[in-house]
Amino acid sequence: MSSRNESLQVFLDATFVAFDQFANAPEARHSVRQIFAALERPGAARAGEGSRLPVCAQLDVALSVDTSYPSLMRLIEGFKGIEPMLEWRRRSKYDHTASGNFVDGHANAMIIGPGGLEERSDLWIGVTLMAPHVRYPDHDMRPRKSISCFPREKFQQGEGDWFSPGIGGSFYNVPDIKHAMRSLDTPLFAFWALLAERPAVLK
Repeated sequence: MSSRNESLQVFLDATFVAFDQFANAPEARHSVRQIFAALERPGAARAGEGSRLPVCAQLDVALSVDTSYPSLMRLIEGFKGIEPMLEWRRRSKYDHTASGNFVDGHANAMIIGPGGLEERSDLWIGVTLMAPHVRYPDHDMRPRKSISCFPREKFQQGEGDWFSPGIGGSFYNVPDIKHAMRSLDTPLFAFWALLAERPAVLK
């Protein structure tokens, strides 16, 4: 069995505690347990250096979260330990629902999954960063998704109203549902986890 980078394991341990604490929907809790049970067996480690995009200059502000939850602080510190190794990328396909500043105002990084620090196809864990006043395009994914996020962000599922999960808030997307997100006066920063029950491609 392959071994796992120590910093990555620290992050994953903190992620499980935070997701398990804040994932309130039964479906989300079930997905979290499935994802982290699968992670007990490490995947193949990716070699190479990380890379940033200009929007990553927003990271310090995005990670400056005022919270009394120790689990969230451990999650943030764990993320800081692996962030220099991540390859930040822009979404390559988007439509009219994206804001005009979307291209340079966002970045995604895969932590576990295709192109991540650990290559695997059964599940994905990643992060999205957006500068203030950016709208991510409507999109859907076939896998089930549980998201843990931080404050002052707005999300939408299907035709529902925009909502803010708050500090450490999370929500669950059923397969194929359209969803969107937008930042307000501060950067948006969200972790997401996907259980890849069917093949999917992040575009």
